[in-house]
Amino acid sequence: MSYELSFEVERGDFETAGEASRKIKRTLQQLGISNKVIRKVSIAGYEGEMNLAIHSWGGKIVLEVGEDTLILTIEDTGPGIKDLDLAMTEGWSTAGEEVRQMGFGAGMGLPNMKNNADNFQITSKIDEGTKIVMSFLV
Repeated sequence: MSYELSFEVERGDFETAGEASRKIKRTLQQLGISNKVIRKVSIAGYEGEMNLAIHSWGGKIVLEVGEDTLILTIEDTGPGIKDLDLAMTEGWSTAGEEVRQMGFGAGMGLPNMKNNADNFQITSKIDEGTKIVMSFLV
């Protein structure tokens, strides 16, 4: 089994934010992936998708389905993350007041992604963007 899905996410598009995560979940269900793994991928994917809408200038989500592993890559162009250690701290966020009033930006996105993935890697460059690669054992 080998499969790949790709989604573009625009900055500030809260009307369609979450759509990519729902499509990923639906695809994994159709492929017969266990509910436990689907739940982990769905949480991590949703958090990544919201981070793209909130913090980036736009980006892409790619899901690769292999025999034993799912790889979820979230990559954006954007301001980048100045302090990755601080950004991984639960509750720390750079989200603006407008985003917080919509119920987002609680500072749990990156920690939730890391906690749900079996492997989590993040790289970021100031004024270029951020790339997160997560893998999940099937």
